[in-house]
Amino acid sequence: MSLRLFRIAWTVSRYRLDSLVPQDRLPPVLRWLWRFAPVRLIPIGDHSRGKRLRLALESLGPIFVKFGQMLSTRRDLLPPDIADELKRLQDQVPPFPGETARAMVEVELGKTVEEAFAAFETEPMASASIAQVHAAELHSGEQVVVKIIRPGIDRIMREDIGLLYTFARLMRRIPEARRLRPVEVVQDYEATLFDELDLNKEAANTSQLKRNFQGSPLLYVPAIHWSLTHRQVMVQERITGIPVADIEALRAQGTDLKKLAERGVEIFFTQVFRDNFFHADMHPGNIFVSRENPTEPRYIAIDCGIVGSLTREDQDYLARNLLAFFRQDYYEVAVLHIESGWVGEGTRANEFASAIRAVCEPILEKPLKDISFGQVLLGLFQTARRFNMEVQPQLVLLQKTLLNIEGLGRQLYPDLDLWSTAKPYLERWMRERAGPKGFWKTLQKHAPELAHQIPELPVLAHQALSDREQQRRLYRQQTQALSGLEARFQRAAPRARRLRLGAILLAVALAWQPMLGWAEQQPWPVLVAAGLGVLLLIWR
Repeated sequence: MSLRLFRIAWTVSRYRLDSLVPQDRLPPVLRWLWRFAPVRLIPIGDHSRGKRLRLALESLGPIFVKFGQMLSTRRDLLPPDIADELKRLQDQVPPFPGETARAMVEVELGKTVEEAFAAFETEPMASASIAQVHAAELHSGEQVVVKIIRPGIDRIMREDIGLLYTFARLMRRIPEARRLRPVEVVQDYEATLFDELDLNKEAANTSQLKRNFQGSPLLYVPAIHWSLTHRQVMVQERITGIPVADIEALRAQGTDLKKLAERGVEIFFTQVFRDNFFHADMHPGNIFVSRENPTEPRYIAIDCGIVGSLTREDQDYLARNLLAFFRQDYYEVAVLHIESGWVGEGTRANEFASAIRAVCEPILEKPLKDISFGQVLLGLFQTARRFNMEVQPQLVLLQKTLLNIEGLGRQLYPDLDLWSTAKPYLERWMRERAGPKGFWKTLQKHAPELAHQIPELPVLAHQALSDREQQRRLYRQQTQALSGLEARFQRAAPRARRLRLGAILLAVALAWQPMLGWAEQQPWPVLVAAGLGVLLLIWR
């Protein structure tokens, strides 16, 4: 752990990442200390600030690379030169040797590369933080890609996760940071990251997403070749789409960018609410656009290593919250947060609604180019701190995906009105969920279980009545027993008082003579106190 911390500190110093922080924004004390910091003796070099940041993230490993990937989609939050460099982290991370990749394929498949493939390109097509991809051809002639996990990556990730746990436990000691539930968030992030190291899980996620959008004009998911897929190697159909971030190529083929942006929003809400299974790593490196029919553009999704889902209750609360936001019904938003337990006990709905209104009112009914979700989230977090609202770990993946969607929307069609695009879909989903159609679907879903339980209802009802009668008998017996004990105590009380009085009289009789001598020598306050003591002994 200490070695990893030393490496992080050394990397920050080596690439002079400290120079990215504006000195005029530092507190006066830190600004003064900065003048004498030894790190200033290290030359910055000829690399641009964006390249230095990218190289530092690459050298620190997959967790830091993924952080850079997420930042690269937020061009509204970063200077253009830094955003352009971080964009390279999506699929241009330095690869590991091709011969190592061949050896890993042969170990995983239990056969030589020549036996498994008609052709295999040693030079990788793309290289990311967790794995890299090689082009290949099956003996059937089908073009495929082979995804291979980076060797030794799990050890580095475990070290970084250990550091995150250390930071999270330190944050938990700070009262204001405790509501962020840092340890729970790291636990969810850990499970998500290590799921990416098992390509069997990614293949299963891919198959599920493909099944959900089978025949859909919105999204295409390439097929998995299960016979050649194992824990560290996955073989998948090769696609020939245009990267979604290549705006010039999309325009050159006449792509309807407005419709493409709107379909991206529809795909997101369809995954979250209809399927309850959403692609949670939607940075531009994982999203392509089909070259077929550019006037009716279709997305292509790859890399389903990170997926998310919500409970039915979270789905309902999220949809109702979003609809309330769209309708600018802030009181309803406040009530929903209180009912769900996301804010502190005793929160007044009208006060919470007023605080939310101050944050959200300025952004509604504006095009996407004029809305910064980063600023909105910052304002909401400040409001949440005032009302002791806790971060919900199960929603962290969803929030990350929303940020990615916003970043894509800004690049494709900045004038997209997110609210008007999403609102009709949510209203339709709520009607289907709560209306007769939703009731009928729920009934159909649980029909086998109900068919098994209905014949047992008379038996269950009889058993419930018997249990109730038995509880009543037990209650009567307990009541009678308590009454008997109370009567015994009442009968025993006079006898106990007589015993105490008899013991006192006997003791007085036996000690009468010494007591007279003692009493003659005592002042009257002592005698009064002794008399009170005798009365207390006799008192019931």
